Amino acid sequence: MIADIMLEKYLQNPCRASSLPYWKTKTISLPENMLLLHHDHFTPSLLDSFTDEPYFRLYHDLNFVDEVPLPMGFSFVTSNAAAFADHINCCYSGAKMTETELESYQSHTVYDPSLWITIREDQTGQMIASGIGELDCEIGEGVLEWIQVSAEFRGKGFGQCIVNELLHRMCGKAGFATVSGQCNNPVNPESLYRKCGFTGQDIWHVLRKRGV
Repeated sequence: MIADIMLEKYLQNPCRASSLPYWKTKTISLPENMLLLHHDHFTPSLLDSFTDEPYFRLYHDLNFVDEVPLPMGFSFVTSNAAAFADHINCCYSGAKMTETELESYQSHTVYDPSLWITIREDQTGQMIASGIGELDCEIGEGVLEWIQVSAEFRGKGFGQCIVNELLHRMCGKAGFATVSGQCNNPVNPESLYRKCGFTGQDIWHVLRKRGV
């Protein structure tokens, strides 16, 4: 009964109901030194005891997804977990994603190989953008997890190509999609997702106990 009530609440407003996709809410166990709070329940006095990293969470109803064609000379191709890990680490300062960690994603019930996509430059074979999506068939939720574009190719529309291609592949399989990201990320991923049709104003605070 509790699970049914939680699911009903989640489906009414996924980004307000949880900081995480529904499938993760059923399995995650937070460390004792961490709190997840919606902005409605956040007060500045918490910063006396906690560090704070705010995350946006956005929603797409999948009713309409723009066509964003790839420029000439670039192609969507499949890649293995090692290539994804290398690209993630190149795109995020301080990232230490491993092939083994990404391979573990493929054991999740939400794994869909058609939602692991990359863009390569035809002439050089260089991976210049990549993205990972997940599909929760239980409730019809598509989730965007890792979306990244190589630094020298940013600002040229490749992020929109990746996101919209994933959304197109989710259409007919999912009823909606969600995505989250750091509010203070200097590359401003929120702007990208809004260009691709995501909406919402929900902010979640990841609070960690100071000195622990």
